[in-house]
Amino acid sequence: MTNQTIKLGGGLRQDGDVISVTKAGRLRFSKPNKYWVESSQKRYVPRPEDSVLGIVVDSRSDNFLVDIKGPELAFLPVLAFEGGTRRNIPKFEIGALLYVRVVKANPGMNPELSCTDASGKAGEFGALKEGYMFECSTGLSRMLLSSPTCPVLDTLGKKLSFEIAVGLNGRVWVNASSSSTTIIVANALINSETLSGVQQKIMAEKLLQRAQ
Repeated sequence: MTNQTIKLGGGLRQDGDVISVTKAGRLRFSKPNKYWVESSQKRYVPRPEDSVLGIVVDSRSDNFLVDIKGPELAFLPVLAFEGGTRRNIPKFEIGALLYVRVVKANPGMNPELSCTDASGKAGEFGALKEGYMFECSTGLSRMLLSSPTCPVLDTLGKKLSFEIAVGLNGRVWVNASSSSTTIIVANALINSETLSGVQQKIMAEKLLQRAQ
């Protein structure tokens, strides 16, 4: 690779002609020329355009304060909703669970959130009611959001009916018509993190058989 320029992301450092790895994880590549190390961690570092699950911890005149598992609490402006005006400010109780998008994220500053996509539409964003939320590593979140659909979700989805929202900040929300289905799905997802694709499929099928 002597004749091309490459960009090094997190987890990689250049020492002269040698590139060193500075943290454990998987080496990732994105075209045309960027490499980085993706690691699974409990701590979440917010990045713009991340979809995350946040918990409302306080309400102010202009913002909701939201815990997104980052170093700082995030601000969700009261107008950051589809068609948001001063007349129709949403009301959220402390502890409400929201699916939101990170708009701004700078080190040492409170991230800014929105309940709309980039075009101003609500889309899938907003309050998540009922259901069950569990916390996990950021690596499991990325696996559940990967394309094509990871084997554990694919296997469960063929037999069970449920809703799921995955935040890149290591939070997952599951909702189904029965609590037993919700528990099966949550347990399968939690168990899948260290398994290969084939192992995920076998594990999910065993859980489904036990539940019948």
